[in-house]
Amino acid sequence: MVQAVQRAVQILRELASTGPRLGVTELADRLGVAKPTVHALLRTLEAEGLVVQDRDSSKYQLGPDLVQLGNAYLDTQELRTRSLTWADQLANRTNEAVWVAVLTGDHVLVVHHAFRPEGAVQILEVGASIPWSTCALGKAVVAFVPADERERLLAREPAVLTGASVTDPDELEGQLKEVLRTGYAIEDQESAIGDAGIASPVFDRSGEVVGALGIVGPVERLLDESARQELAVAVRETARNLSRDLGAPRGAAARSTMT
Repeated sequence: MVQAVQRAVQILRELASTGPRLGVTELADRLGVAKPTVHALLRTLEAEGLVVQDRDSSKYQLGPDLVQLGNAYLDTQELRTRSLTWADQLANRTNEAVWVAVLTGDHVLVVHHAFRPEGAVQILEVGASIPWSTCALGKAVVAFVPADERERLLAREPAVLTGASVTDPDELEGQLKEVLRTGYAIEDQESAIGDAGIASPVFDRSGEVVGALGIVGPVERLLDESARQELAVAVRETARNLSRDLGAPRGAAARSTMT
Protein backbone atom coordinates (compact mmCIF):
# COMPACT_ATOMS: atom_id res chain seq x y z
CA MET A 1 0.00 0.00 0.00
CA VAL A 2 1.01 3.64 -0.46
CA GLN A 3 1.75 4.93 3.04
CA ALA A 4 0.84 8.56 2.34
CA VAL A 5 -2.58 7.57 1.01
CA GLN A 6 -3.15 5.26 3.98
CA ARG A 7 -2.30 8.06 6.42
CA ALA A 8 -4.56 10.50 4.61
CA VAL A 9 -7.43 8.03 4.92
CA GLN A 10 -6.63 7.58 8.62
CA ILE A 11 -6.89 11.34 9.09
CA LEU A 12 -10.30 11.41 7.46
CA ARG A 13 -11.47 8.52 9.63
CA GLU A 14 -10.21 10.20 12.81
CA LEU A 15 -12.06 13.39 11.91
CA ALA A 16 -15.20 11.37 11.16
CA SER A 17 -15.14 9.27 14.33
CA THR A 18 -13.65 11.57 16.99
CA GLY A 19 -14.03 15.08 15.55
CA PRO A 20 -15.66 17.28 14.57
CA ARG A 21 -12.44 19.33 14.84
CA LEU A 22 -8.91 18.14 15.56
CA GLY A 23 -5.59 19.95 15.47
CA VAL A 24 -2.30 18.89 13.92
CA THR A 25 -0.84 17.81 17.28
CA GLU A 26 -3.93 15.77 18.19
CA LEU A 27 -3.92 13.99 14.85
CA ALA A 28 -0.18 13.37 14.99
CA ASP A 29 -0.57 11.76 18.43
CA ARG A 30 -3.49 9.60 17.31
CA LEU A 31 -1.72 8.40 14.16
CA GLY A 32 1.76 8.14 15.68
CA VAL A 33 3.13 10.31 12.87
CA ALA A 34 5.37 13.40 12.97
CA LYS A 35 3.56 16.72 13.03
CA PRO A 36 5.18 18.05 9.82
CA THR A 37 3.93 14.96 7.97
CA VAL A 38 0.40 15.39 9.30
CA HIS A 39 0.45 19.09 8.47
CA ALA A 40 1.51 18.36 4.87
CA LEU A 41 -1.23 15.77 4.49
CA LEU A 42 -3.83 18.13 5.89
CA ARG A 43 -2.80 20.91 3.52
CA THR A 44 -3.12 18.51 0.58
CA LEU A 45 -6.55 17.30 1.73
CA GLU A 46 -7.61 20.92 2.24
CA ALA A 47 -6.55 21.84 -1.30
CA GLU A 48 -8.77 19.00 -2.58
CA GLY A 49 -11.76 20.09 -0.49
CA LEU A 50 -11.72 16.98 1.70
CA VAL A 51 -10.94 18.90 4.91
CA VAL A 52 -11.33 22.54 5.92
CA GLN A 53 -9.53 24.55 8.60
CA ASP A 54 -11.47 26.51 11.20
CA ARG A 55 -10.18 30.08 11.23
CA ASP A 56 -10.71 30.65 14.94
CA SER A 57 -9.19 27.46 16.36
CA SER A 58 -6.92 26.50 13.41
CA LYS A 59 -8.23 22.97 13.78
CA TYR A 60 -9.40 20.82 10.89
CA GLN A 61 -12.73 19.19 10.09
CA LEU A 62 -14.18 17.19 7.22
CA GLY A 63 -14.73 19.13 4.01
CA PRO A 64 -17.76 19.55 1.72
CA ASP A 65 -16.35 17.57 -1.21
CA LEU A 66 -16.77 14.38 0.83
CA VAL A 67 -20.53 14.82 0.48
CA GLN A 68 -20.19 14.74 -3.29
CA LEU A 69 -18.12 11.57 -3.11
CA GLY A 70 -20.61 9.97 -0.73
CA ASN A 71 -23.55 10.83 -2.94
CA ALA A 72 -21.72 9.44 -5.96
CA TYR A 73 -21.28 6.15 -4.09
CA LEU A 74 -24.98 6.00 -3.23
CA ASP A 75 -26.00 6.85 -6.79
CA THR A 76 -23.93 3.97 -8.16
CA GLN A 77 -24.73 1.45 -5.41
CA GLU A 78 -26.83 -1.18 -7.17
CA LEU A 79 -28.41 -2.58 -4.01
CA ARG A 80 -29.64 0.88 -3.03
CA THR A 81 -30.91 1.64 -6.53
CA ARG A 82 -32.80 -1.64 -6.80
CA SER A 83 -34.17 -1.40 -3.27
CA LEU A 84 -36.05 1.90 -3.62
CA THR A 85 -39.36 0.43 -4.77
CA TRP A 86 -39.17 -2.68 -2.57
CA ALA A 87 -38.37 -0.62 0.54
CA ASP A 88 -41.34 1.66 -0.08
CA GLN A 89 -43.61 -1.35 -0.55
CA LEU A 90 -42.40 -2.91 2.70
CA ALA A 91 -42.84 0.37 4.58
CA ASN A 92 -46.44 0.61 3.35
CA ARG A 93 -47.11 -3.07 4.10
CA THR A 94 -45.77 -2.95 7.67
CA ASN A 95 -46.29 0.75 8.46
CA GLU A 96 -42.69 0.83 9.71
CA ALA A 97 -39.47 2.50 8.61
CA VAL A 98 -37.28 0.41 6.34
CA TRP A 99 -33.48 0.45 6.18
CA VAL A 100 -31.20 -1.13 3.59
CA ALA A 101 -27.56 -1.65 4.56
CA VAL A 102 -24.25 -3.11 3.41
CA LEU A 103 -21.41 -4.55 5.48
CA THR A 104 -18.25 -2.41 5.64
CA GLY A 105 -15.58 -3.81 7.93
CA ASP A 106 -17.25 -4.61 11.24
CA HIS A 107 -20.10 -2.12 10.74
CA VAL A 108 -23.13 -1.91 8.50
CA LEU A 109 -23.69 1.26 6.49
CA VAL A 110 -27.27 2.38 5.86
CA VAL A 111 -27.56 3.14 2.13
CA HIS A 112 -31.32 3.67 1.95
CA HIS A 113 -34.05 4.68 4.38
CA ALA A 114 -37.76 4.57 3.56
CA PHE A 115 -39.73 6.52 6.13
CA ARG A 116 -42.60 5.06 8.11
CA PRO A 117 -45.75 6.08 6.18
CA GLU A 118 -47.56 7.28 9.30
CA GLY A 119 -45.84 8.80 12.27
CA ALA A 120 -44.08 11.78 13.81
CA VAL A 121 -41.15 13.66 12.30
CA GLN A 122 -38.40 11.21 11.29
CA ILE A 123 -34.67 11.71 10.80
CA LEU A 124 -33.06 10.39 7.62
CA GLU A 125 -30.53 7.73 8.63
CA VAL A 126 -28.75 7.23 5.28
CA GLY A 127 -25.04 7.15 6.04
CA ALA A 128 -25.45 5.82 9.57
CA SER A 129 -22.79 3.27 10.54
CA ILE A 130 -23.73 0.64 13.13
CA PRO A 131 -21.67 -2.20 14.65
CA TRP A 132 -22.86 -5.38 12.95
CA SER A 133 -23.39 -7.29 16.19
CA THR A 134 -25.82 -4.72 17.60
CA CYS A 135 -28.40 -4.69 14.82
CA ALA A 136 -30.62 -7.07 12.87
CA LEU A 137 -29.21 -5.79 9.57
CA GLY A 138 -25.68 -6.75 10.56
CA LYS A 139 -26.64 -10.18 11.84
CA ALA A 140 -28.66 -10.88 8.69
CA VAL A 141 -25.58 -10.23 6.54
CA VAL A 142 -22.90 -11.85 8.71
CA ALA A 143 -24.89 -15.07 9.01
CA PHE A 144 -24.41 -15.60 5.26
CA VAL A 145 -20.87 -14.33 4.61
CA PRO A 146 -18.09 -16.89 3.95
CA ALA A 147 -17.10 -18.88 7.03
CA ASP A 148 -13.65 -17.32 7.37
CA GLU A 149 -15.05 -13.79 7.37
CA ARG A 150 -17.76 -14.77 9.86
CA GLU A 151 -15.15 -16.29 12.17
CA ARG A 152 -13.01 -13.16 11.91
CA LEU A 153 -15.92 -10.92 12.88
CA LEU A 154 -16.93 -13.18 15.75
CA ALA A 155 -13.35 -13.19 17.05
CA ARG A 156 -13.38 -9.41 17.53
CA GLU A 157 -14.56 -7.87 20.77
CA PRO A 158 -18.28 -7.14 20.29
CA ALA A 159 -19.41 -3.52 20.41
CA VAL A 160 -21.52 -2.33 23.34
CA LEU A 161 -24.10 0.40 22.64
CA THR A 162 -26.69 -0.46 25.30
CA GLY A 163 -27.05 -2.81 28.23
CA ALA A 164 -28.81 -5.23 25.87
CA SER A 165 -25.90 -5.46 23.41
CA VAL A 166 -24.73 -9.06 23.13
CA THR A 167 -21.09 -9.46 24.22
CA ASP A 168 -20.79 -13.25 24.35
CA PRO A 169 -19.35 -14.61 21.06
CA ASP A 170 -21.05 -17.96 21.62
CA GLU A 171 -24.42 -16.25 22.00
CA LEU A 172 -23.80 -14.22 18.86
CA GLU A 173 -22.87 -17.36 16.97
CA GLY A 174 -26.07 -18.98 18.18
CA GLN A 175 -28.07 -16.02 16.89
CA LEU A 176 -26.40 -16.33 13.49
CA LYS A 177 -27.32 -20.00 13.32
CA GLU A 178 -30.92 -19.03 14.05
CA VAL A 179 -30.79 -16.53 11.18
CA LEU A 180 -29.64 -19.33 8.89
CA ARG A 181 -32.60 -21.42 10.02
CA THR A 182 -35.34 -18.76 9.84
CA GLY A 183 -34.05 -16.39 7.15
CA TYR A 184 -34.32 -13.29 9.32
CA ALA A 185 -32.53 -11.63 12.25
CA ILE A 186 -33.91 -9.89 15.32
CA GLU A 187 -32.56 -6.93 17.28
CA ASP A 188 -34.01 -6.20 20.70
CA GLN A 189 -32.80 -2.79 21.97
CA GLU A 190 -29.16 -3.63 21.22
CA SER A 191 -28.40 -0.38 19.35
CA ALA A 192 -30.78 1.98 21.11
CA ILE A 193 -33.03 1.54 24.13
CA GLY A 194 -36.64 1.17 23.06
CA ASP A 195 -35.87 0.29 19.43
CA ALA A 196 -36.00 -3.06 17.67
CA GLY A 197 -35.33 -4.43 14.20
CA ILE A 198 -36.16 -7.34 11.93
CA ALA A 199 -33.97 -7.88 8.86
CA SER A 200 -33.27 -10.43 6.12
CA PRO A 201 -30.26 -10.89 3.83
CA VAL A 202 -30.18 -9.82 0.18
CA PHE A 203 -28.22 -11.73 -2.48
CA ASP A 204 -26.93 -10.75 -5.93
CA ARG A 205 -26.62 -12.59 -9.24
CA SER A 206 -23.54 -14.45 -7.99
CA GLY A 207 -25.54 -15.87 -5.11
CA GLU A 208 -23.44 -14.00 -2.54
CA VAL A 209 -24.93 -11.87 0.23
CA VAL A 210 -24.57 -8.15 -0.63
CA GLY A 211 -26.54 -6.53 2.17
CA ALA A 212 -29.73 -6.66 4.16
CA LEU A 213 -33.16 -5.09 4.25
CA GLY A 214 -35.17 -4.64 7.41
CA ILE A 215 -37.69 -2.70 9.44
CA VAL A 216 -36.87 -0.62 12.51
CA GLY A 217 -39.18 0.79 15.13
CA PRO A 218 -40.34 0.70 18.76
CA VAL A 219 -39.78 -2.66 20.43
CA GLU A 220 -43.39 -2.85 21.61
CA ARG A 221 -44.62 -2.76 18.01
CA LEU A 222 -42.05 -4.90 16.23
CA LEU A 223 -41.55 -7.65 18.78
CA ASP A 224 -45.09 -7.92 20.08
CA GLU A 225 -46.00 -11.61 19.92
CA SER A 226 -49.15 -10.95 17.90
CA ALA A 227 -47.29 -9.03 15.17
CA ARG A 228 -43.71 -10.29 15.17
CA GLN A 229 -44.15 -13.34 12.93
CA GLU A 230 -46.25 -11.47 10.36
CA LEU A 231 -43.67 -8.68 10.19
CA ALA A 232 -40.82 -11.18 9.84
CA VAL A 233 -42.59 -12.89 6.95
CA ALA A 234 -43.09 -9.54 5.21
CA VAL A 235 -39.41 -8.65 5.62
CA ARG A 236 -38.22 -12.04 4.41
CA GLU A 237 -40.50 -12.02 1.36
CA THR A 238 -39.44 -8.50 0.38
CA ALA A 239 -35.74 -9.35 0.75
CA ARG A 240 -36.27 -12.42 -1.42
CA ASN A 241 -37.99 -10.31 -4.10
CA LEU A 242 -35.19 -7.74 -3.98
CA SER A 243 -32.65 -10.54 -4.36
CA ARG A 244 -34.45 -11.81 -7.44
CA ASP A 245 -34.48 -8.27 -8.82
CA LEU A 246 -30.69 -8.29 -8.41
CA GLY A 247 -30.54 -11.54 -10.39
CA ALA A 248 -29.96 -13.91 -7.47
CA PRO A 249 -30.52 -17.57 -8.36
CA ARG A 250 -33.17 -19.53 -6.50
CA GLY A 251 -31.80 -21.10 -3.35
CA ALA A 252 -29.03 -18.49 -3.02
CA ALA A 253 -29.44 -18.39 0.74
CA ALA A 254 -29.11 -22.16 1.06
CA ARG A 255 -25.96 -22.21 -1.07
CA SER A 256 -24.40 -19.38 0.98
CA THR A 257 -24.70 -21.43 4.15
CA MET A 258 -22.36 -24.02 2.64
CA THR A 259 -19.51 -21.56 1.98
